[in-house]
Amino acid sequence: MIEILKAVLFGIIEGITEWLPISSTGHMILLEEFVKIQPEEFFELFEVVIQLGAIMAVVVLYFKSIWPLKKKKGKLYFDKNILDLWGKILVACVPAAIIGLLLDDWIDDHFYNSIVVSLALIIYGVIFIVLENKKIGSRKTKGVNQITYKQALQIGIFQLLALIPGTSRSGSTIIGGLIIGLERATAAEFTFFLAIPVMAGASLLKLFKYLKAGFVFSGLQMGVLIVASITAFVVSMFVIKFLINYIRKHDFKVFGYYRIALGILVLLTFLIMMK
Repeated sequence: MIEILKAVLFGIIEGITEWLPISSTGHMILLEEFVKIQPEEFFELFEVVIQLGAIMAVVVLYFKSIWPLKKKKGKLYFDKNILDLWGKILVACVPAAIIGLLLDDWIDDHFYNSIVVSLALIIYGVIFIVLENKKIGSRKTKGVNQITYKQALQIGIFQLLALIPGTSRSGSTIIGGLIIGLERATAAEFTFFLAIPVMAGASLLKLFKYLKAGFVFSGLQMGVLIVASITAFVVSMFVIKFLINYIRKHDFKVFGYYRIALGILVLLTFLIMMK
């Protein structure tokens, strides 16, 4: 029962932080200091695979917008606009797919630590505040169907920043979207869609490495994964709706301030644990 309660807690944190531009990694580091899921090898898989639950929330909420196969007057056809959207999503995935596959283990070994995460939280928090204060970017692109292939590739390049833990995948792509001229809600929605192949790919890669290393799941571990994923799904449904409604009337500065505060807290926690 204790392990299941831990799974629910991690699922809640994942569902909230995966979509808000505040870094799920930073929150996971803090939570992991006080709530342990053992063994370590399983936890490294666990914190990635539960993202699949969060992804399903996007699929459910935006199914009509992302499913290209339609039916009209009893006949099936492919919606060209949605196929075009998926083309842009795949283009945006290319930079992270290439660099991520090449440097995944190296990045985990060298960057996955509290210092890097706290600095990334603070630096990108400041960037959010500066972008909003100076109103950088034209914000003329309204609607994901108006995004060009060039803009999609540019967002994909910005997504590379998320390879550094603490940056936040949604945070880096939203920042990129704002800089190149996307309206806030458009940048957020494209970030949601981009998460589907990116997070699914990352989860499958972690699962492959875990099984290749000879590890197997116990019944309890499978239960923990399922519970955490379902929790992340349910929470994500509410958080995604909240974010879209919020940014239609407000800017991203509040998330910038929150990131700075969280970064300082992560750093202080690390220094205290070192003593």
